[in-house]
Order: sequence, then structure tokens, then C-alpha cells
Amino acid sequence: MADTGIFATTQEIQDKAGANASTTANVEAYTNRFIAQAESRINTESEYNWSDVYATLNADVKKILSEAASNLAAIYVINYDMSGFSTLNEAATMVNILFTCYYDCIKLLRETDKGQIFVREA
Repeated sequence: MADTGIFATTQEIQDKAGANASTTANVEAYTNRFIAQAESRINTESEYNWSDVYATLNADVKKILSEAASNLAAIYVINYDMSGFSTLNEAATMVNILFTCYYDCIKLLRETDKGQIFVREA
């Protein structure tokens, strides 16, 4: 099986989900589904279809999309089964950090001033 996502890879998701993530959900069959959901959410929340223009984007913009998608998909992996973490607080802290970083990326992608100009024209 191969990565089918546009914005992020299974390896990027695994890196962010951490060493204690579910061995079931942290494999390509699951991460491919999680990344597809994350990409749709990014496109919807940023109010722009990045998937359709991905090949034409600057490397910096692609990395913002990669960060956002891998953060959100890693949250899905962690939420699938938190039993591998030493405490639920450890898993919750990881989810909170990943969501904050995801949200920061969405804000960058949605900016209507100079940020948006850079992202769309880079």
C-alpha cells in the first residue's frame, strides 16, 4: 500500500502521533483515511481548495499544508486508542498541542491580508 494523501505522509503522521500511539491506527491503511479527512477539513476551513492547486504551490505553502494535515491526522491516530500512553493526560496534552498547531496553520491559510497574498502567490 502507498500513501494516498496529497498534503502529508504516513511517516509525518507517525512522527507526530508519538511512540505510544496505537499500532493499529498508526499504519498506512488508517492514516490514508485520516489524511483524506484532514485534507477535506483544511480545504473547507481555509475556504480554498488547496488539493486542486497543490502541484503549483510554493514549497513553503506545501509545508504549511503538510503541518496542518499531519497534525490533524495525528490527533485522529491518538484518539483512536489512548491506552498505549502512560496517562490520559499525556495523550490529551499531545492532542492539545497538535490542535493548537493545526489551528495556527488554518489561520495562516485563511488570512485575508498579506498572509493570504503570500500563500496564494508564493
